[in-house]
Amino acid sequence: MSLALIEEGARKSGILWITVGGRDLAAWHVWHEGAVHVVTGGGEQRLPGLAEASRVRVTLRSKDNGARLVTFDATAEVVDQASPSAAGALALLAKERLNAVDAPGLLTRWAAESSVIRLTPDVAD
Repeated sequence: MSLALIEEGARKSGILWITVGGRDLAAWHVWHEGAVHVVTGGGEQRLPGLAEASRVRVTLRSKDNGARLVTFDATAEVVDQASPSAAGALALLAKERLNAVDAPGLLTRWAAESSVIRLTPDVAD
């Protein structure tokens, strides 16, 4: 499976399914620099066990009809939100966050209360 196929699926999917500890969890996400990024905790989507996981399975489905586009294994890692390298993913996540009641303070709240997780697909080059 190619990274290009996964990227295309991620850009076409509104939500994805993350399998953590045998449970399938729906999550909104963004694609940035070769990986899926999600936010969990602190008033955001509840994704129990994801921040502690090192490996997960991800399933992308079509926005149009819900058909499975692609399923892949990924390495999960918590993003250091204070790192300059996280700025791009954080900006995209904030832009895609619908109905945030505290939009101006969103990134501050995430830094204090939430985890941003990077899901890097396992692909052979």
